[in-house]
Amino acid sequence: MKPINNQKSIYSALIANILIAITKFIAGFFTNSSSMISEGIHSTVDTSNQLLILYGIKQSKKKADRHHPFGYGKELYFWSFIVSILIFSLGGALSIYQGVTHIIHPLHMGNPLWNYVVLLLSLIFEGSSLIIAAKEFNKTRGEMSWWNAIVNSKDPTSFLVVFEDGAAVLGLLIVMLLMGLSHILNIPELDGLASVLVGLLLVGASFILARESRSLLMGEGIAIETQKKISQLVLKDNAALAVKNMLSTYQSPNEVILMLVVDFEDNLDTEEITAAIDRITASIKSTFPLVRFVFIQPS
Repeated sequence: MKPINNQKSIYSALIANILIAITKFIAGFFTNSSSMISEGIHSTVDTSNQLLILYGIKQSKKKADRHHPFGYGKELYFWSFIVSILIFSLGGALSIYQGVTHIIHPLHMGNPLWNYVVLLLSLIFEGSSLIIAAKEFNKTRGEMSWWNAIVNSKDPTSFLVVFEDGAAVLGLLIVMLLMGLSHILNIPELDGLASVLVGLLLVGASFILARESRSLLMGEGIAIETQKKISQLVLKDNAALAVKNMLSTYQSPNEVILMLVVDFEDNLDTEEITAAIDRITASIKSTFPLVRFVFIQPS
């Protein structure tokens, strides 16, 4: 449990996607390429996603007030869930629709030279953004595998950018391959097929992101290993006999609310129990910096 900050990867992805979206739409318009228009839609959705995530980060840092005594940390989880829906609807669904339309009513592609130039540049930009995002994510995943790190991550901004950039790079490779075959074999339907495959790729990514964001939004708690460590820490205090119950939830990637029911020695008076609670609270907060709120109820 340590503080997380992944804004560097978000800003790098935002800059890359703005530039890429413009060039893809221009190339797609002049060459009648369905897959290129689909890629332009993909980059536009990614751009809006990064803006929404940055907005969510800003909102999540608002100070607590009487209406939200624990702060606004879950704003980040809410906007991450909205982003997953946008990837599905605007990214995936529109790409599939665009592809199916061009398969049913194929258009012969013009000179694809500019498409290849744009795709190559996009691959360089998206690849660079993916490398930055992967490096930032590596700082938080520790010894865990990539999949386990994504499942266990409490910060959707970390795996969201990795997923977006990874899907973007894979989508570009699909488009380059099928667009090239479409031009060489003179089969314009392959260009539409590329759009469909990119759309399906985005739909798959959106389901995974929605699943993880929903779990966090619904109140995911701390890991079992961390719970055991906290219990051991509590029992180091001579006044504590057992931890009867432990409830926790991530208010934000950097804030945890922890509630404990602790069995204390029977011969302790109110002042001694209060002192023990203060000691245990201070010990937990110093050992686990993310635990911002600690509530201890004597059994």
